[in-house]
Amino acid sequence: MKIGHPKNFWGGVLFAAIGLMFAVIAFGVSFGGSALLPGYAMGSPARMGPGFFPFWLGAILLALGVIISVTAIKTEGGKEGELERFHWGPVAYVLTAIVLFGLLLKVVGMLLAGMVLIVGASLGSGEFKLREILPLSIFLVVFTALVFVVGLKLPIPLCPDIDMLQTFAVCRA
Repeated sequence: MKIGHPKNFWGGVLFAAIGLMFAVIAFGVSFGGSALLPGYAMGSPARMGPGFFPFWLGAILLALGVIISVTAIKTEGGKEGELERFHWGPVAYVLTAIVLFGLLLKVVGMLLAGMVLIVGASLGSGEFKLREILPLSIFLVVFTALVFVVGLKLPIPLCPDIDMLQTFAVCRA
């Protein structure tokens, strides 16, 4: 059996695995009358329980993953059977930036934590240019602040909780 598109095949396998994980966690697993993994109440389409949406979303993702993997096996083209090595560096940059954002949000506020997130995640690219990233990150942070803090009135701190900074109107939005 030859794999026509290895990237599509392994991407489909990843989708299927994640979909299966979500479906199993939402539905639960029991064996011999005892719950190995308690699930959520499913409900019905008319009266959905907390497990209904994650279960069906996971099932759809599982089906899409299987379809993508099967079509990758059947199609011709690409480098047959060869799979490039996985690049962990970009993944590590993005995940580290997300974790730092979560840790820094309450400490330094959304404006600075957002900048750390965008610049940190951009470091994972092989084409990182600080001159291009800074204007983008400023725009994205301001846009996000306008949407979530000003527009939706979510209680997200914009600046660090320092009295001197709280005198600025930007920090009190």
